[in-house]
Amino acid sequence: MTVICWGTYGVCMHTGSENMSQNMESKEHGRIMAFLWVGLAYFLTAVIAPIIILKLKGGPVEFWAYPTKGWQWSLIAGTLGAIGALGVLLAFGAAPPNQTGAYVPVIMSIIFAGAPIVNAVVNTTKNNVWANVQWPFVLGILLAALGGYLVTKYAPKPGPPAETKATQTP
Repeated sequence: MTVICWGTYGVCMHTGSENMSQNMESKEHGRIMAFLWVGLAYFLTAVIAPIIILKLKGGPVEFWAYPTKGWQWSLIAGTLGAIGALGVLLAFGAAPPNQTGAYVPVIMSIIFAGAPIVNAVVNTTKNNVWANVQWPFVLGILLAALGGYLVTKYAPKPGPPAETKATQTP
């Protein structure tokens, strides 16, 4: 479920931001408007749904009953996720004009190859287990980096515009 959701996340965010930008002078406004709707979806999915589930299962819904360290770290995690989503939309804006769709797999490949590498290094450091690292772990990190590089370097590029194709046909 997560792989499918996150694997289609960038495509959907790009499509949403492109559609928000229609008939606007600034595509940046469309990206920020799309981010607003992403935030609304997060609110509905990550605030309303858990409250309903906790209520139905007899769990605590009073925020003051939550352990301090638990909600603090969870708030940090949510903030990092939201900043990451904003970063995705801002990266879409860095693509050359008329090629933003071609940059979606590039941007998402960098993110989804880079995130496990960052996760592995941060978690290994946090738990102070570098002495227990085996060579397949390091190989996995290197292969993730190589995979991200290859998908980024060889991502399909858009063809020439339709009028160029028409003039090239004999």
